[in-house]
Amino acid sequence: MRGVFVDANEALAVIMERLEKPGDPEVRIHRDPDIKPEQYPEILGGAEIAIVDHTALPTEVARKCTGLKHVVFLGTGARSYMNPEELAELGISVHLIKGYGDTAVAESAIALMWASARVIAMMDREMRVGSWLREDGMQLTGKTLGLIGFGGIAAEVARIATGSGMKVIAWNRSPKSYPGVEFTDLDTVLARSDVVSLHLLLNDDTRGMITREKILAMKRGVILVNTARAAIVDEGAMIDALKSGHIRHAGLDVFNIEPLPGDHPLTKLPNVTLSAHSAFRTPEASENLIEAAWVHCRRIVKG
Repeated sequence: MRGVFVDANEALAVIMERLEKPGDPEVRIHRDPDIKPEQYPEILGGAEIAIVDHTALPTEVARKCTGLKHVVFLGTGARSYMNPEELAELGISVHLIKGYGDTAVAESAIALMWASARVIAMMDREMRVGSWLREDGMQLTGKTLGLIGFGGIAAEVARIATGSGMKVIAWNRSPKSYPGVEFTDLDTVLARSDVVSLHLLLNDDTRGMITREKILAMKRGVILVNTARAAIVDEGAMIDALKSGHIRHAGLDVFNIEPLPGDHPLTKLPNVTLSAHSAFRTPEASENLIEAAWVHCRRIVKG
């Protein structure tokens, strides 16, 4: 059984090679992170396992990938790039990797929260063009952070935030407990939080979950942080709330269109801090990610 890492950037390719062990299944590394979906059949060349970083795999393309039986997706958000149910109907199993970057993403969420509270990006932009902008920030000590969804990443966010003197409340679809965190209903989280941070997987239940009504149910002047998936939020409603000041500032790492076009409305708003879907990108997380990918490949080959 053969595998192909179809869209490896150089950093991940090097880690993939370094972590290979004697007796591992044959995995060819295709060093090109910018392949097009239609290139899958040629790149795979009949291989049974596709290791995928971020390239969309439409079902109609998967039909043409003779021999493909397994997709090892490097992350948890495969639904943003493929339809696992439709692939399953073709006999293709999609394998996810969870927990590899919990600390990395949590630290990024915290960084976006603090940067938003102190409008650091806004002042940086203004100073670079000669404007001495001195803007009042929000002091976060004693403020309430509301976490929507509570998995490994949110737990790390809670650990860091409570250590910095914030009150942390959370909502999760299933019962959870965590030291120092008050779990409550979603309406209460929206109403009480000075900062709202999203930590949900994207699926049919969560797509568009943060509606215009839920945004309006948040405190006026709230900070919104999203390191999960953009499609969880009604983008138009969020933009309107940013323009009106209902949302004081948004720290965003994820977008409906990636890469984000330079003329996108979000790039025109001063009260938004943007990062390029990079919350998970640290050497430590990459090491965890590729080790987990090898574990999947070994398990698949053993049946």
